Amino acid sequence: MKVILTIQLALLLSMVGCTQLPKTGDNPGSGASGSATPVTELTADSFFDFLVGETALQRNQPDVAVESFIRLARETRNPRFAEHATDVALQARRFGEAQEAIDLWVTLEPDSMQARQAAVALFVANGQLENVRPHVEQLLRLEPETVDKAFMQINKLLSNHPDREAVLKLVRQLASAYPDLPEAHFAVSQAAWSANEFKSASKAMNEALKLRPEWEMAAVHQGQILQKIDKNKTLSFYDQYLEQFPRANDMRIAYIRMLMEEKEFDRGREQFQKLELANPSNADIALAIGLLSAELNDLQSAEKYFKRALQLGFEDASTVYFNLGRVHEIAQHDAEAMEAYRKVTGGERFIFSRVRYAFLLAKRDGVAAARKYLKTVRVENQQQRTQLLITESQLLRDNNDFRGAYDLLDAYLRKHPDQIELLYDRALMADKIGRLDVLERDLRKLIELRPDNAHAYNALGYSLAERGLQLPEALSLIRKAIELSPDDPFIMDSLGWVYYRMGDLKKGVKYLKQAFDVRSDPEIAAHYGELLWMNGAKEDAKKIWQSALEEHPENEMLLETVKRFRK
Repeated sequence: MKVILTIQLALLLSMVGCTQLPKTGDNPGSGASGSATPVTELTADSFFDFLVGETALQRNQPDVAVESFIRLARETRNPRFAEHATDVALQARRFGEAQEAIDLWVTLEPDSMQARQAAVALFVANGQLENVRPHVEQLLRLEPETVDKAFMQINKLLSNHPDREAVLKLVRQLASAYPDLPEAHFAVSQAAWSANEFKSASKAMNEALKLRPEWEMAAVHQGQILQKIDKNKTLSFYDQYLEQFPRANDMRIAYIRMLMEEKEFDRGREQFQKLELANPSNADIALAIGLLSAELNDLQSAEKYFKRALQLGFEDASTVYFNLGRVHEIAQHDAEAMEAYRKVTGGERFIFSRVRYAFLLAKRDGVAAARKYLKTVRVENQQQRTQLLITESQLLRDNNDFRGAYDLLDAYLRKHPDQIELLYDRALMADKIGRLDVLERDLRKLIELRPDNAHAYNALGYSLAERGLQLPEALSLIRKAIELSPDDPFIMDSLGWVYYRMGDLKKGVKYLKQAFDVRSDPEIAAHYGELLWMNGAKEDAKKIWQSALEEHPENEMLLETVKRFRK
């Protein structure tokens, strides 16, 4: 069969001779830069590469496709084939071949925006910042009328590069050619901020404001930068700017937030009044004041301004009702919260409002009523359906029906095995009912499919540590979780716990203290107290436990730990 197919293909190619392949794309007669791209005459060998590449793509053989299209681009020197080879190589994560294809593409079409952007993205991803500059400079030259917008996006383009000092150096070099462009100085300031060079960031933003004093966005950023340098200078800057531009609402809101954070409540209320007086009929400002009040835990003011935004006809009423519901729920006004959530009729907060309504309904009428309600909620996509299923599982979990939650998730995953978002939740429930085989299988599968999921590494590592199994692997898993999410106190708790299980009490106490200092969660308190006790600091352990019990008197792990050690 293979011989016959080869003979047939050879006959086809001999009949074709030199074949013209039509260019794919929106405009067959022009390249990415708008210049005409000549039709390429394909030899039999080139046509064979094209067929092999396309067939490999259809059969999900990306490595074969990459080699074919790279060879095709190299031999034909057609920019369209170079572009296609770039796309295929990037999708296959064959970065060496992708760089070769991009280099060829840029050579063939030096004025192609798409080619230059692809080159920048690849060099940044590979950490080759030294190769980025000529491509960005060419991008800036290609679109002189939008160079200001380009500078506003440069730091986002370079955000994946870990060396912030090198990024700052590059942005400064690029901006040096545009000394009279405020956006260029803004870009330098952003890069300096990311590099923690706050004085340099302030100096660059000051240059931007000299060129465009009324630029409110720059002023807001300058205020944030100055907060890192000198509080008194910050207050003076806000006051002077708002005196010159009294209707700079975003600036005034930023000022209020800073004053409240610094507990300058009298000055904050004064700015609130000025903001309100200057915008008595502005629904957007009413909503902004409401959101700021909620953030500062001034629930009474938040409710007042959310209702005013509705009275003034704020266009997206669902957003206001959702935030009003959250304020009522935090204030434990459940009936009012449920009523507000019911009035969220669409938008990105629709599903979450239904989720919160279901939890409040379960609190009032029981889990069965809430589950019945969830089944009536309309969904627009699989993601929303998954969110409702997770909510239903959480309701059962909160009711200590771990078997019911596991069965619910397990039945759904058997029908929809591609919903990997549910693997983590099923693993947690498997742990609760003693199905450790399922827990380990699901978490390992999740790590394989989502290697950037810190919680999967942490959960598997903690589970192994808790059972005293494969402790070196448990430590490796939790270290990987820390690498992915270095500021998560629960992962830090796991790290301390695995060291404890490995017999290194000193390191265990160290990391659990770090976790507890960030978040005094009852389960972290239980672990931290246990290690303190085992380290001889029994009185400190008792204080930690007693404080946690006062806030969380029904936490099972905390109660079990205290009971075990008091015996």
